[in-house]
Amino acid sequence: MASLVKKIISTAKAPAALGPYSQAVLVDRTMYVAGQIGIEPSTGQLVSGGAKEEAKQALKNMGEILKAAGCDYGNVFKTNFPARAAYQVAALPKGARVEIEAIAIQGPLQDASA
Repeated sequence: MASLVKKIISTAKAPAALGPYSQAVLVDRTMYVAGQIGIEPSTGQLVSGGAKEEAKQALKNMGEILKAAGCDYGNVFKTNFPARAAYQVAALPKGARVEIEAIAIQGPLQDASA
């Protein structure tokens, strides 16, 4: 059985991971982007303006992480707003209201006909 390669994806254009996490991990061609919250990378602070502005910033941060791996939003095939963000099983870091995580495939994608 061939072994798979695991690579940690990191960029200074998105906030550093809070805690013992990576911004993203690439395994073979599948990238797992850790939950992003609305932190402005240059200040390290949560953006103001509520959930809508936090979501916009979280998506900007995710875009920078995708770019660091040679991807863009077109490579994303699954996003998730974790249940803890909706039901508060545990509070999000810095009092964030929104967290978005994603799974993407690195490289060109082609739709298969049914």
